[in-house]
Amino acid sequence: MRSAVVFAGGPQGSPDAARRGLAAACRTDGGASPDLVIAVDSGLHLAVALDCAVDLVIGDMDSVDPELLAQVTARGVDVRRHPVDKDATDLELALDAALGSGVTSLTVIGSDSGRMDHLLGGVLTLAAPRFAPMRIRAELGGASLAVVHDTCTIHGESGATVSILAVNGPASGVRSEGLRWPLRGDRLEPGTSRGLSNEFLGDVARVSVDGGCVVVVAPEEEHT
Repeated sequence: MRSAVVFAGGPQGSPDAARRGLAAACRTDGGASPDLVIAVDSGLHLAVALDCAVDLVIGDMDSVDPELLAQVTARGVDVRRHPVDKDATDLELALDAALGSGVTSLTVIGSDSGRMDHLLGGVLTLAAPRFAPMRIRAELGGASLAVVHDTCTIHGESGATVSILAVNGPASGVRSEGLRWPLRGDRLEPGTSRGLSNEFLGDVARVSVDGGCVVVVAPEEEHT
């Protein structure tokens, strides 16, 4: 398994939340450091703030500090600059780069603030069918998100809220264990609130699907 961490661009939020997200990513991969670290444009600032060595910087570089970018370039970091006018977001470019590098487990570290269209577009991008070969999670501020095309294990606290939402079409055979209201092979349609606001019974739960894709979201307000 080849793992990656992607530091997203845009609003950076709390470094403490990002540090917790990075620690969660390492726990997910058995405590190992990621094989590949990607900074998406100004995500380079967050990576540096967390003292995390970057392997690749990608994006249109419209929001990264030019001096910082020059420093990492001088150190031999792979910098891939794209035009500002393009048909893909910087995050999508990073996911494509990770997939092309053979990554199978990926965690995005970013913020849940900023423009709503960017946030929604980012979540839908993470759940795109072409990225299904990668197990994708995201730590966005205090919120955690897991993309599930087959099965995943999620961690939380007893009583904490967790939501299961179908994306990119219906999800069939949705099952959950360790949640207050279990799903037993249910079909979830995109746009329904059927999987919204469930609760952890303990500190571990499992979610699986037979077909389609769901995102499992533990919202920020449940984190302390």
